[in-house]
Amino acid sequence: MLEAGCDEAGRGCLAGPVFAAAVILPPRVRLPLLNDSKKLSSDVRNLLRKQIEEKALAWALASCSEREIENYNILNCSILAMQRAVQQLYIRPEHLLIDGNRFKPFDFFSYTTIIKGDGKYKSIAAASILAKTHRDEYMINLSKKHPEYDFDKHKGYGTKKHVQAIHKLGYLDCHRKTFQLKNSKSKSG
Repeated sequence: MLEAGCDEAGRGCLAGPVFAAAVILPPRVRLPLLNDSKKLSSDVRNLLRKQIEEKALAWALASCSEREIENYNILNCSILAMQRAVQQLYIRPEHLLIDGNRFKPFDFFSYTTIIKGDGKYKSIAAASILAKTHRDEYMINLSKKHPEYDFDKHKGYGTKKHVQAIHKLGYLDCHRKTFQLKNSKSKSG
């Protein structure tokens, strides 16, 4: 059965889109370092990204913008981004393996949700790595436009330094304004 693994990155961030990837790997692909992206260093993730993109039968990326997240909520957008990624695959999978416990049926795809699937299935781990590395790259590029927010370091997550920057400098268009900070006195922007 031709299976596509799906995962997202950036769900818990204060800034930036949520990214998702769908990956179809060959049955006996060799990727010895492959694991859940959260358990790997940035260097290993970037090495694996190249290997996955070269060895996958098919892979695709998609995202949902900050405004979509505000309008539809992060859970719905995580699912929508995965669905968009699957729709972009040039090979139609017979089954989807979804990291997590929530998904919505679409386009007559059969699917299985797997909690912590990125540590159990190669295709989900590969999707995890592609979603994470491509999102990180997006945030690093965003940091070049707004260096005072340190997006290249925290990638949009709610670190102490990021929260301090929001309080001092205000929200940017890339911030998810529905994720407002408690007792925030920051400027809207």
